[in-house]
Amino acid sequence: MSPDSSSAGRDRPAGAEPEIPELELGWRARELEQDLPELGLVIAQVRVGRPGSLRARSTPGIEDRLRELSNRFRGARAVAVRSEPVPAAYRVFFRQIGLDPDVVRTPIEAVALERMLRGGFLSSGLLEDILLIALVDTGVPVWALDAEAVNGPLGIRASSEGEPLGRTAGAPALPAGRLVVADASTALASLFGELASGHEAKAGTHRLTLFAIQVSGVPSLYVEQALWTCRTALEAP
Repeated sequence: MSPDSSSAGRDRPAGAEPEIPELELGWRARELEQDLPELGLVIAQVRVGRPGSLRARSTPGIEDRLRELSNRFRGARAVAVRSEPVPAAYRVFFRQIGLDPDVVRTPIEAVALERMLRGGFLSSGLLEDILLIALVDTGVPVWALDAEAVNGPLGIRASSEGEPLGRTAGAPALPAGRLVVADASTALASLFGELASGHEAKAGTHRLTLFAIQVSGVPSLYVEQALWTCRTALEAP
């Protein structure tokens, strides 16, 4: 099913705060432009409009949406998801960068397995639920950083031997050559991996930097819709 892009570009009421810039493209290290020319980073800046904590319980509407997706995403669909065009494209890319997708699962396959084991998509809090809905709807994973912890534009590069993942004390050291999402000075996430400690969205975060990874075979429409799904839900009062 194609994603619904009807909410993208929605006008704001007169007198509202100026619109945060539209979707941005992240930079890539020069060697990646040559070796992985169709690898892209797409970014959305979000001003959180919902009151309360991003880690609090989801609203009834979001929990209802999770239940609806659980009913649609039953055993046969979960088993066959890897053969769908967008998940299949991520599987191909995983192999291209040396990851076995049958061992290190792509994000959509990981949540499909979790849905089967847990009997449904269970709520994990407001922000995590919104990111999950976007992933299940489009097949495109989205990550959320605390915008206050991001120093300059985001991009993709290879790590240096021993550089830290994040700016917190005791941040783990990275091996040379691992693909990371980084700001102007620091690696903030392993590509398709965990965010650096201290840079993830916190309970009281008011501004988020969302990012999605686009690879060959994943249409821009799906990436844009995943980000807009998150942005619309997070900006709603």
